Amino acid sequence: MKRLYLLGFLLLFTFCLQAQTNSYTVDGKTYELQTDVDGALTLLWNTIEQQYRYFIKKDDAIVELTNEKVADKYTDSYKEQLKNLTADSPVNTAKIKLTLASLRKLVNTYNTQVDPSYTTNSTVVIPEFRLGGFLGITNSIFTNNFENATNTQLGVDFEILDKTALPRHSILMQYKQTLSSDDFDFSSSQFSINYRFKFIKSDAIDVFLNTKLATLTFSSRGAFETIEAGETVLNSSDSGTNFQGPILFGLGADIALGKGYLTLNYLDVYSFFLDDNGAFPVDFSIGYKFTL
Repeated sequence: MKRLYLLGFLLLFTFCLQAQTNSYTVDGKTYELQTDVDGALTLLWNTIEQQYRYFIKKDDAIVELTNEKVADKYTDSYKEQLKNLTADSPVNTAKIKLTLASLRKLVNTYNTQVDPSYTTNSTVVIPEFRLGGFLGITNSIFTNNFENATNTQLGVDFEILDKTALPRHSILMQYKQTLSSDDFDFSSSQFSINYRFKFIKSDAIDVFLNTKLATLTFSSRGAFETIEAGETVLNSSDSGTNFQGPILFGLGADIALGKGYLTLNYLDVYSFFLDDNGAFPVDFSIGYKFTL
């Protein structure tokens, strides 16, 4: 498992290094700029004197996008510049931000409008981060839950994705706390790494397959009774720590709502490597997450 993580990191690092860097002269000054999107409009950028600077190349002309400050208020002058640059095939600039991800989206939209054969592209991976919480119930089918009782679960999700380069894929780090109950005196704290594939994707809703790749679980269980050879046996309480690569599958959906996403999950349904207790899996949660 560690080798897979290392390989993924090396591939991402190599991909980032492939960004093109060339010298450009803009208003009499020479800059070393990276090419993020290449097309009818080319998006160039770099960090210069500890500031992010963005440039648009159209034909042979290069324009630096600016955001002037007048009386302690930014003028958003770059939006007017973008309007002029896309006047022949207008793109809505009202919600465009002076960030690489936002400019990339606009440039790719314009390039697609003026050239039907254009393929959306980017040479730099700029991840998007989403943070949220959830609350739900689970019957913990991968434990000895003889009464098939359900316990409350709650937790935090931290998701990493690139909406342009890999829009259907994401990595999720999750902390999940399962609370004990009178019916099932079992509690656990679990940290996990998950991969999500969004097989239905739209602006309104994403539906995904969730694969839990690795887990670190701290669990505790109170004393419980079992029947062995017709006799009732009292099992003592115990606790422990477990690290696994369970490959657990589940389903979920992110629904656009307000400034974030309503999340619906049905997780920990099936594993190739863990034995369940034979009960029907119940692991439902609802939550909300924001884009950072």
